[in-house]
Amino acid sequence: MTTIKDIAKLTGYSIGTVSRVLNHHPDVSAHAKEVIEKAVAETGFQPNTNAKMLKQTMMTDVTIIVKGTQNIFFEAILEEIQKTLRENGEEASVSFLDERANEVEEAIHLCSVRKPKGIIFLGGNPEYFKERFHEITIPCVMTGASAKELGFDNLSSFSTDDVEGAKAAVEYLIMKGHQHIGIVGGSMDARIGQIGVQRLYGALEMLEMKGIDIDLNMQYESSRFSLSSGYEAAKKLLEKDPAITGIFALGDMVAIGAMRAIYDSGKRIPDDISLIGYDGIAHTRYTVPRLATIQQDVATLARLSVEDLLMRMQYPRATKHESIPFKVLAGESIKDLRNKKQKKVEKTVDFRKRLR
Repeated sequence: MTTIKDIAKLTGYSIGTVSRVLNHHPDVSAHAKEVIEKAVAETGFQPNTNAKMLKQTMMTDVTIIVKGTQNIFFEAILEEIQKTLRENGEEASVSFLDERANEVEEAIHLCSVRKPKGIIFLGGNPEYFKERFHEITIPCVMTGASAKELGFDNLSSFSTDDVEGAKAAVEYLIMKGHQHIGIVGGSMDARIGQIGVQRLYGALEMLEMKGIDIDLNMQYESSRFSLSSGYEAAKKLLEKDPAITGIFALGDMVAIGAMRAIYDSGKRIPDDISLIGYDGIAHTRYTVPRLATIQQDVATLARLSVEDLLMRMQYPRATKHESIPFKVLAGESIKDLRNKKQKKVEKTVDFRKRLR
């Protein structure tokens, strides 16, 4: 990790001069300022990690807008973001919204009332950003959804590729021999939630790639990203199509709600119904059985979001849009139907041998 001493050594200036530039003191020559700022930009040095300097300045006021009051995944990221901010000498105000609220309108309001120097959006609907985000001029970061296609010069984003993650989830079910798959969670309406739409699209794309037909009227139920909504959606899904052998829930909270619905319907996981979620929240490691899921890297999402925002609050620099890798966690909630078929074949072979 680059330190203030490294910047001093690289530029040939003293640590004191570097510190004065970082703290925007006027008693530094234009040439020194130019050389030091160039070195900072090229090395990716994070001045906000210097605790002593931050105690002297304490200029930053960060606002975090969390979209979804029942989404445990966002709570996990929020905890990591607040932890990372504190490590950089920063505190932040937090605003919680319903998952279907307009976060950009809330941000515009907060800019007029609190006048923050930076905003982190936890989750975001690109449709709302297209409408009014141009009214916001301070550095911002969208965490958990991509803003690359929006093209705003003050909005970075760090996210997991939801389309690819959903494809991996469905592919895992198919790989285990499941052909009749149901989907619960999210919505087909992009204005309600882009994340759900992306995950649904990825699931459908994988089914098409594998040549598996799906009737959305029978094999899909929308829901909010909450336990109760996941429960109700899974219950309706199983009532409509009892032949389903595997379910992809577009969020872990939806999946945990679905687990209860499956048991209440008289079925068992994974014997009767296999289930895979999305997000990789800690709760999935304690469900019975342990839930298979697509795990997002919460720590990396939080760290990169905070570092990018704090740097752009200090120095003008280009925005970033990065996709963070995910992992498929096998869990215990998926039954391998191929093994069942294989065992039947082996039994038949043995029986024939005995007849001989």
